[in-house]
Amino acid sequence: MSGVGLPGAPGRAHTSKEELTVLTLVDRAIEQYAVEHSADLDPVYERLREVTWSSAECPQMQVGPLEGRLLCLLARMIGAKRAVEVGTFTGYSSLSIAEGLADGGTLVTCDIDPVTTQIAKEHWGQVPWGEKIESRLGPAAETLEDIEPGLDLAFIDADKVNYIAYWELLVPRMRSGGVLLVDNVLWSGTVLDPQEESAHAIVAFNKHARSDERVEAVMLTVRDGILMAVKR
Repeated sequence: MSGVGLPGAPGRAHTSKEELTVLTLVDRAIEQYAVEHSADLDPVYERLREVTWSSAECPQMQVGPLEGRLLCLLARMIGAKRAVEVGTFTGYSSLSIAEGLADGGTLVTCDIDPVTTQIAKEHWGQVPWGEKIESRLGPAAETLEDIEPGLDLAFIDADKVNYIAYWELLVPRMRSGGVLLVDNVLWSGTVLDPQEESAHAIVAFNKHARSDERVEAVMLTVRDGILMAVKR
């Protein structure tokens, strides 16, 4: 999850870092086992993780290494050259997507928080594929409205109450066969008994995406839930 789009849009309540838990429904030992049996990562990812947890507010919003590798490999598998990300946060997912882009590829990523975006930029500059990333500060809807059709890949990880709006801006801009990925679609399991506004928003989005005949979708129980959809 990242901050983006509409200032003041509700998310999870802030709490002390001692109380924070990583957003995952998977047993921690199993997740660590999976990490250890996946491809090695460039050291920049661990540096970014450490900086995020030591200095960023709500560091648990950062995607994990397994999710990051999934984004990278999917981009690589489909030969993505044009990608969009809604919700930069500190840039871990941006780095992951950009690493998987084909030569000459570009990722446009947007957020409204200049502090976390600066952390992201400092780490993007440490690796060659960081040059593929174009950062835009401002409401996501404004950024998406300027995006030309023909996108290969899109990743939504932002304010939950606007997921449907972002989806509706992105789906028409995807090429046939393009892949959309949406994070936090299980919202720590609260989709089974939604109470807060964000949980209700996720439930509404999941129903919306499930009934969208423009795509074929599958919900994955990776970390906090990822919806993966292919544009028909």
